[in-house]
Amino acid sequence: MNAEAVASAGIVRGFANDQLLSLAKLVVENAFQPIVEAGTGAVFGYESLMRGQEKIGFETPVDLLDGAHDAGHLLLLEQMVATRALAKFAAIPDHAGATLFLNLDVRLIPHGQVLIEVLLDHLRKASIPPSSVCFELSERFDNTDHPEFPALVETMRRSGFKLAIDDFGVGHGEMKLLCDYPVDYVKIDRHFICDLDSSPRKRHLVKNIVNIAHVLGVRVIAEGIETEAEFLTCREFGVDLVQGWFVARPTTFLSELAPGFPHLADLGKRRAGNQSLDEILIRKQIEKLPAVYENDTIDSVFDLFRRNPQQTFFPVLNANGEPRGTINEYHLKEFIYQPFGRDLLKNKLYEKTISAFVTRAPIVGLDADAERLTSIFANMDGSDCVILTENMRYAGIVSAASLIRVINEKQLKTAQEQNPLTGLPGNRSIRDYMQQAGRDGDDVRFFCYCDFDNFKPFNDHYGFQLGDHAITLFAALMRRYFFSEGDFLGHVGGDDFFIGVRDWSRGELTEILDRLLSDFQHDVIDLYSEEDRRRGLIRGHDRQGFAREFQLMRCSIGVVELPADLVIEDIGRVSAVIAEVKGHAKESEHGLFIRAFDEQG
Repeated sequence: MNAEAVASAGIVRGFANDQLLSLAKLVVENAFQPIVEAGTGAVFGYESLMRGQEKIGFETPVDLLDGAHDAGHLLLLEQMVATRALAKFAAIPDHAGATLFLNLDVRLIPHGQVLIEVLLDHLRKASIPPSSVCFELSERFDNTDHPEFPALVETMRRSGFKLAIDDFGVGHGEMKLLCDYPVDYVKIDRHFICDLDSSPRKRHLVKNIVNIAHVLGVRVIAEGIETEAEFLTCREFGVDLVQGWFVARPTTFLSELAPGFPHLADLGKRRAGNQSLDEILIRKQIEKLPAVYENDTIDSVFDLFRRNPQQTFFPVLNANGEPRGTINEYHLKEFIYQPFGRDLLKNKLYEKTISAFVTRAPIVGLDADAERLTSIFANMDGSDCVILTENMRYAGIVSAASLIRVINEKQLKTAQEQNPLTGLPGNRSIRDYMQQAGRDGDDVRFFCYCDFDNFKPFNDHYGFQLGDHAITLFAALMRRYFFSEGDFLGHVGGDDFFIGVRDWSRGELTEILDRLLSDFQHDVIDLYSEEDRRRGLIRGHDRQGFAREFQLMRCSIGVVELPADLVIEDIGRVSAVIAEVKGHAKESEHGLFIRAFDEQG
């Protein structure tokens, strides 16, 4: 800003201190930025952001809020901005079920009850449920320092509003809020999202924030996503919702708001037919319990328990169909067994609503794997279930008994798929391992494809029994050299094998694979006759049926290296490289060829 502009802004701003609210009404606009489901690209909601403040001499919206606070107009300014945002939100086609995110300035907490009453009145007139509004708690100051804060949160929850912790990770008192208050969303600050795909420290932090939030029944929003790599990494770590310039920039024009961004669902995605075994088994075990809505009457809850006498809890949803937690029978028994307890619950003056009885429960998407659900159960401290969602809406629950069935069936399916000759996992397990390893870019990963050279003529000449002996010999050698917890061994079929390792250097892997190939070539020669060993050749027929001589059997290994920080959702992208590296390995002198995936352009 040049000197003339600075002077002009100063004059306007000085004048605005007396008439700031009147001027703000003329220039301030609400811009909406979409908040999108990471898995589907569907728009979940919009954050309302202030724009136009520079016209009255304020560089940023925060500067305007500070000026309004100094002039004693902060509450009136926030009321104006919030009610305009509601009016704009109501004008969006198909806004039903969407969520409007409004920022709540911490300095308004003492006046929060007034702001809530004004908003509730506008919501009633617009026929919008309060569960369509989420207040973002600013972390510029510590919200919990205000004595009025607990009562304000209780009022918000009782009214049906949702709560989010904004700028998580860089503000004040976030862990206290997450620990002590029933928040619905955590918005991870842009600082942790920037270059997330290439920063191991940030990856570790974000992954654990997501896991902690989900155990506590809190959904996670990643703010400020600006690249495809950041988006894919967030989705890999289980982030529920995303927001940022990579998706869409804020706009003041409703006509520019798209109903969804379906291309996001396709980015790096595997084909629908490659559904993991975990997803299939979990979907089979979902229990679709009847749900209670937080605005239902207490009588309706009693009736639900009466009609389902074996059930001790039910999920609680808001008006938008999003889970809030569970309501447990023992909470109501405390009143039922007291004199006049049931009448007290139903007394409007007493104001005990269903929301007062909600117990937080872990909430995860339906595409979570069995290991993640098991980890959640291990950390959830007495919750009755994990609530599963699809497109952020209630899909059902998984109880401890259901999860045990999932794990047992997975073990059975895995055992059934193991190759009977080698006892190694087969193609589905190999694909699931590759999918999981592709999504986790913390370390270097190597996919090794092993294939015998000249196995068919050996098998034809010496018979299937010695052919099977060669196969079991190689499997035993694999187990000798790859035995660490993170190593994966698979049997594709016949004389084709797979080895998956991570956190090795290329030099370390090359040394071990050289030993494996050398040992196999040395040991497998003993299966040939003395004459064939001396000649170094056997006679047989090729795949076209022509008789010719073949060299003695060896193994070739083609290796695809996935560098650290490379995240691949669609592991099918590696398939194009596999055939090439196997071909190079067969042509090489020593039978080993390694190529990094990113070298393929």
